[in-house]
Amino acid sequence: MEASGTSTPPPLRVALVQSKPKKADVAGNLAEIRDRWIKEAPESDILVFPEASLTGYFLEGGVADVAVSVEEVAVGLGTPGPNAPNVILGFYERWQRGIYNSVACFEPEGDEYQAIHVHRKMFLPTYGVFEEARFADPGTELAAFDSRFGRMGLLVCEEMWHSLPATILALDGAELILVVSASPAREFLEGLGRSENLARWDALAQGTAQEHGVFVGVSQLVGSEGGKVFLGGSMAVGPDGAILGRGPLMEEALVSVDMSGKSIERARFDSPLLADLRQMLPHLQRSLGRAGTGEKTQVETELSGGGPVRPTAQSPKPGVPVPALDMDLVRKILVEFIREEVVRRRGFEGVVLGVSGGVDSAVALYLAVEALGPENVTGFRLPYSTSSPESLEHAGMVLAETGACSETIEITPAVDAYIRDVDPELSDLRRGNLAARIRGVTLFDQSAKLGRLPLGTGNKSERLLGYFTWHADDSPPINPLGDLFKTQVWTLARHLGVPEAIVEKPASADLVRGIHDEDELGVSYSEADPILHWLLSGYRPKELVSLGFDEKAVDAVWGRFNGTHWKRELPTVAVLSDTAIGEFFLRPVDY
Repeated sequence: MEASGTSTPPPLRVALVQSKPKKADVAGNLAEIRDRWIKEAPESDILVFPEASLTGYFLEGGVADVAVSVEEVAVGLGTPGPNAPNVILGFYERWQRGIYNSVACFEPEGDEYQAIHVHRKMFLPTYGVFEEARFADPGTELAAFDSRFGRMGLLVCEEMWHSLPATILALDGAELILVVSASPAREFLEGLGRSENLARWDALAQGTAQEHGVFVGVSQLVGSEGGKVFLGGSMAVGPDGAILGRGPLMEEALVSVDMSGKSIERARFDSPLLADLRQMLPHLQRSLGRAGTGEKTQVETELSGGGPVRPTAQSPKPGVPVPALDMDLVRKILVEFIREEVVRRRGFEGVVLGVSGGVDSAVALYLAVEALGPENVTGFRLPYSTSSPESLEHAGMVLAETGACSETIEITPAVDAYIRDVDPELSDLRRGNLAARIRGVTLFDQSAKLGRLPLGTGNKSERLLGYFTWHADDSPPINPLGDLFKTQVWTLARHLGVPEAIVEKPASADLVRGIHDEDELGVSYSEADPILHWLLSGYRPKELVSLGFDEKAVDAVWGRFNGTHWKRELPTVAVLSDTAIGEFFLRPVDY
């Protein structure tokens, strides 16, 4: 990106490719890169693919099956054509008897690609949904490198969330920092227009670019892997912090931007922060060596005073609902989630689901029809003798409005036959659970008959409170609503246009006549959801009570929340070997 001299070279064209790799298919994904993407960007100088672009990101123990050497990737890229671009991509690498989450830059040399630089991810997240450090080795080196287009540096995902890696690359002369990422979307708060983690990526990329006067490009994975959604939203930023290009959400795309070395000169003249950093680097290095050792500075030994000032987070307040979500974006994501998980990941064309006349199944039905088309969705009404006629009517209403295929199967004979022949004294609770399980059995059998996948309809509140029948309504393998609180489902229902009569009526499992959810839970969803939200955020029950939340409501929620975790887990198996399934032998659901 040299910009000095009498003539100005043409700008560098960088194309960020947000791709959707087929899980664990190294050869197929390399072919896609070679035969599709490189051909779709004939004018590009550099093509940048996301983290884990040869396999998908969430592989757990499967990384050992798909890790390849840099040489194998170079061969898979094939023979470079005239004016072939440099290719930068992330992949699981097998190197020196270890497995690494790596990114490499491949440059055409004659009739083959050669790796001119490999960077192995140093920061391996092991928190939340991440378990990288369990399955990959950490890299230990970081450096900028020279290419035919100038000096640049490579980072992998979380490394960008720490300030030092990008700073080291800038100090090492990189004028372009390229980041490959697979960042699962989290928190779709109202007003952002994207997920909260993508908004954070904007701040990180722009801050790095402005601080060091460099170009920054971030290539993001797209698609859904076992329920974890990658939004895309790749972006390129100029050295003045201006966003040069941004990829769309939830679809594959190629984002091309032009980068000129003159922009770096202007940015560094206006804001010479990198020069200031170089000047102070010797002093900072001494401080860096001391940091973390516990050794006090001279200033610290001379001064004394009060304790540290602790920032205060916004406290929970009674009566305030859970955070509002961007329902338009949530809708798009859930529609794509259903399409991706049902069709692409599992190879089904359609789904079946129980349509009860309640808001949860109505919302799931609307989303499924939008994702797959009404002809590929079959909604089953499965009434029992105690079911409300209104529920049957409401179920028919949403089936008619969506145009989905519809069937009605009366489960009363099957339930009553069991009661009559096995236990005539069956309690209402057991009868309700029996009816729920027979509904589940019926749904799974009909799914086998139709060749369609069962779709779940349970919401996050029910799951956290354990308010569902184990191995019944929680059994379907795909569930679009499982991370939405009940109050958020009501909001989404209105956004989708679900009839108000269904949204407004009291929530009920409709297994015992006249009994609603609130009667059995002892607390309303409007009370329970904020309490659940703050419990998940790390607050303890006593803290919430001290902040004004109703003690009886907190106790009711905490008791169910803390006492029903076994219902949210797979069956517990006695571990007798070092190959126990789910303990040592680990593969993601969509592997």
